[in-house]
Amino acid sequence: MKPITDTELAQIRRFIFEAAGITMSEQKKALVEGRLGKRLTLHGLESFGQYFLMLTSGQHPDEVQVAVDLLTTNETYFFRELKHFEFLRTQALAARARVQPFRVWSAASSTGEEAYSIAMVLADCMETTPWEVLGTDISTHVLKGAAKALYTMERARHVPPEYLRRFCLKGSGEHQGKLLIERSLRSHVLFRQVNLNTPLPNIGQFDVVFLRNVMIYFSDDTKREVVARVIATIKPGGYFFVGHSESLNGISNAVDQVAPSIYRKVV
Repeated sequence: MKPITDTELAQIRRFIFEAAGITMSEQKKALVEGRLGKRLTLHGLESFGQYFLMLTSGQHPDEVQVAVDLLTTNETYFFRELKHFEFLRTQALAARARVQPFRVWSAASSTGEEAYSIAMVLADCMETTPWEVLGTDISTHVLKGAAKALYTMERARHVPPEYLRRFCLKGSGEHQGKLLIERSLRSHVLFRQVNLNTPLPNIGQFDVVFLRNVMIYFSDDTKREVVARVIATIKPGGYFFVGHSESLNGISNAVDQVAPSIYRKVV
């Protein structure tokens, strides 16, 4: 296999932008070689240029998905950015007397830690009010892991002890050092593949949407398109959470900022 050239890197960067809206920097050459190199070997290809032609031929949709999975950065853990979950708790407590379901969308759920963190808060607050969580991601690989709901204890270091006792099963034997999200909590969480860079499927309306630490990879134009799609799914007065290093200022006037990285849809 030949080392990736600057031209081939540009081709791969164009591929992931067109497929997922992700703007990859020119400094990612080693990452691309490391993550995609085995695919070249598997297919008997000598260059990344040949692999790019394979991806763009239209004849290998399964390989396109594999490449997207490999190039998508997925770094998460339970209860990341705790203040968001404290805010979610106040909204859930305020809504628990209503009849209609309280719905939350984890729009870049990766391996599921965010979605299950949301679910723990709702299970703790909602009493008899129905609730549900939708977790989506562009990567089918991480969604398979999310559905299994099996994690290392290290990833759960920020889970409140009470929630660990109520919602998690401690692994033993071959699963020593791991935890499993208990079945009744999992029953409220649905995972499905969604590409935010394309028109959204019919996923309904939400009281709260989490889209955190994803837009840093998007161009401004892509941000505006993605944010417009996401805001269209939020109920009037509902909330939109982004990462602490992200902002919707200049991206949308359909929401007002109510706290750092928390926005409310204009009624």
